[in-house]
Amino acid sequence: MSQPVGTPVVRMLGRSPYAQTEQAMRAHADRRGPDTPDEIWMVEHESVYTQGVAGKADHVLLPGDIPVVATNRGGQVTYHGPGQVVAYPLIDLQRLGIYVKEYVFRIEQAVLRVLQTHGVTGHRVAGAPGIYVKLDDPCGHAALAGPRPPGDPFRGLGKIAALGIKVSRHCTYHGVALNVAMDLSPYERIHPCGYAGLRSIDLATLGVHADWHTVAEQLGHSLAAQLSPRHMP
Repeated sequence: MSQPVGTPVVRMLGRSPYAQTEQAMRAHADRRGPDTPDEIWMVEHESVYTQGVAGKADHVLLPGDIPVVATNRGGQVTYHGPGQVVAYPLIDLQRLGIYVKEYVFRIEQAVLRVLQTHGVTGHRVAGAPGIYVKLDDPCGHAALAGPRPPGDPFRGLGKIAALGIKVSRHCTYHGVALNVAMDLSPYERIHPCGYAGLRSIDLATLGVHADWHTVAEQLGHSLAAQLSPRHMP
């Protein structure tokens, strides 16, 4: 019989090669049992493009010297690089008692709360997982007004956090990436998350100066709170 689920253990792993990290996540998911503690890995990667299972080759425009790695996560192409906080929650959803839709909502909520601590207001866009900010008013508290323009749902928005997950035997891996202080130019060489013209943004461009370790600790703590059995909405 499995033991009661506890608050996930946050592991600050720092700079880690993408391929090695993904292999470790898969191995963890394959060998975990009903009593394996949940964990959240906080990492930073060297420059790499990753393609999700829905990814299309023509969304990678000019990769140049940046490697393109096929993965088994959901979603399409994205970029990881220095100055980005990447969180990989390794969570037993069945033991926690939630489904994938609720899991995604809680991950996004964790990011929103971290942004709030820095005075930035994040937004969800229906049908496009991740977190966005208003480019002309990143600190304003007004909600996105009405339905998004059908031909340009990201008008006036920048994407600050991308999300892509994998669930195997009701256990998660892959996760969410929050842009802190990056070279954003590699995003111009892809259609981020499959959307042509989608602008990517980071905290530094919004005038928020925070170091990687501080934001990684904040996001790890926020995710652990959201993915704890003692979670309070």
